[in-house]
Amino acid sequence: MQDLFSDKHSTKSASKDSRQFIPLAARMRPVSLQEYAGQSHLFEPGKPLYEAIHQGKLHSMLFWGPPGTGKTTLARMIASQCDFHFISISAVLGSVKDIRAAVEEAQLKKQMGHRTLLFVDEVHRFNKSQQDAFLPYVEDGTFLFIGATTENPSFEVNNALLSRARVYVLKSLDHKALKNILLRAIHDQDKGLAHLKLKLSEEAQELLINVADGDARRLLNFVEMASDIAELDEKGVRHVDVTQIASIIGENVRRFDKGGEAFYDQISALHKSVRGSNPDGALYWFCRMLDGGCDPLYIARRVVRMASEDIGNADPRALQLAINAWDVQQRLGSPEGELAIAQAVIYLSVAAKSNAVYKAFNACMSDVKSEQSYEVPLHLRNAPTQLMKELNYGSEYRYDHEQPEAFSVGQTYFPQAKEAVEYYTPVERGMEKQIAEKLNHLRKLK
Repeated sequence: MQDLFSDKHSTKSASKDSRQFIPLAARMRPVSLQEYAGQSHLFEPGKPLYEAIHQGKLHSMLFWGPPGTGKTTLARMIASQCDFHFISISAVLGSVKDIRAAVEEAQLKKQMGHRTLLFVDEVHRFNKSQQDAFLPYVEDGTFLFIGATTENPSFEVNNALLSRARVYVLKSLDHKALKNILLRAIHDQDKGLAHLKLKLSEEAQELLINVADGDARRLLNFVEMASDIAELDEKGVRHVDVTQIASIIGENVRRFDKGGEAFYDQISALHKSVRGSNPDGALYWFCRMLDGGCDPLYIARRVVRMASEDIGNADPRALQLAINAWDVQQRLGSPEGELAIAQAVIYLSVAAKSNAVYKAFNACMSDVKSEQSYEVPLHLRNAPTQLMKELNYGSEYRYDHEQPEAFSVGQTYFPQAKEAVEYYTPVERGMEKQIAEKLNHLRKLK
């Protein structure tokens, strides 16, 4: 059994002649935890994954984390460490036929006395029936199952499969981990770029690490592109500066899945920053979403929601400003529209807050859905025909504008069979403070 926790048995990569045909990211794939960067929270003594690997007592697992954090690499290292035959399926291109072929291969290995680890990359892309196809073979031990996903398993993986696998969260690689990966790629004689005598300025290294955005694969791809355009000096050293890095990066788009976990996490952070009256935090998350490629019209629509949900009548101008920003984005596009949305985001953040309208709406909607459909009282009905007048439609209605203070004391507006409910309770902030005073006065008149 190989030792995953040392570099003692690291294998050599392809020869220098064939190295040029293998992407740097593939060549630099770690074969031991000594080379493995990041995820230290999983590999401390006493942690479940550390102990499972160290003792060779494995269980089915799901690795959940952003791209380029080492999910596939970790599965391969586990198979190597614990002497498992390794089979890999990609759910992007895979089908039930591929699952069946993997099962047959695993069954054959089992008959020969070998254990199999089946790794399914992007497992969330398999539909329910495809995910269910794994269950009986996980149960009978045909193979050890490890799935990798960039999406929240709670939403994207079937409960039946989720209940049979332990979820391990892999985090984006931090600056230190990415720096180590970068330096190892530059100086590694066997698998890296040492033969090119590549020299990156500190500014170029920092730019590469920042634009990698926690993704080791992305970092190594950029390093490899940089090596292709490096300037060769008289000593055979290839120099790369920050200008050259900027040229290959182009218009950087950070990690942002427009329908996945990062998307909903960031819109949640924006909404909560507005609710928390923090304009700087709200502006940051707004810009992060734009930088990641989010449609500004989607953000504008959500800002309108924030205006009603968290500000409401404490400052009715907030809703109008949010709608105006949405309109500017539709009419003018970028960058004018984005600036208008930023204005609305900041205004909403500093505006007086009230969720009284939101609470009133939800409470009333809950009652309407749970109660019977009460009839409209006769005095509230219109009487456009003679028959309706004869049936006393609207006969007892009092026109409020003809009453003192334009208020008909004692006139009811709920169904006769339903007790009146005070759904709307204004807060003592902003304009709602005045609304509360008005309502209290009118209620006293009753």
